[in-house]
Amino acid sequence: MKAALAACVAFAAAVNAAVQGFDVSHYQSSVNFAAAYNSGARFVIIKATEGTSYIDPKFSSHYTGATNAGLIRGGYHFAHPGQSTGAAQADYFIAHGGGWTSDGRTMPGMLDLESSSTSQCWGLSASSMVAWIKSFSDRYHTRMGVYPLLYTNPSWWTTCTGNSNAFVNTNPLVLARYSSSPGTIPGGWPYQTIWQNSDSYAYGGDSEIFNGDLAGLKRLAQG
Repeated sequence: MKAALAACVAFAAAVNAAVQGFDVSHYQSSVNFAAAYNSGARFVIIKATEGTSYIDPKFSSHYTGATNAGLIRGGYHFAHPGQSTGAAQADYFIAHGGGWTSDGRTMPGMLDLESSSTSQCWGLSASSMVAWIKSFSDRYHTRMGVYPLLYTNPSWWTTCTGNSNAFVNTNPLVLARYSSSPGTIPGGWPYQTIWQNSDSYAYGGDSEIFNGDLAGLKRLAQG
């Protein structure tokens, strides 16, 4: 994964390339994957699970639609830190669509780290949150052979992890910032691997931009 991270940033620095993508969940009941591909999108990240008891009801149909359209695709897990261990949630995610295989079309799973409707940091201290994320990440890596992507925003990461740099050399960053530029990157990452730049994408879901060219995106999918 360190090699993949280095390769991604090298491509970004050398050619300033970008690849359009997006993410979806059951909130998007109908997504035009073929139109997204025809417009230039090449990847999509699809909600699979939450905690250890919820499976997104649209995951299977979204995944099939993305596959049929020729998109590189993968699943994401909405984290419930503190409600069960990170390892247990990684196992649940893998069992319900979040697994990875080196077929060149499957993104490593993504861990969605953000506030709940009632708790910003899920009742955990910064050190406990970092340990929880590490538990999830390490279990995913042990079972799948790659580290998961980590999705977050600068405010949440700073508040809930103390702006930890513990994942810089292992986990690619998916940065949520709805602005004209990624801005300051949290957590010591030198760059974002994917930038969620808007909560509105023409063909469904949120807009995401891979920080590199298509060859770099395929390398990420290959692990």
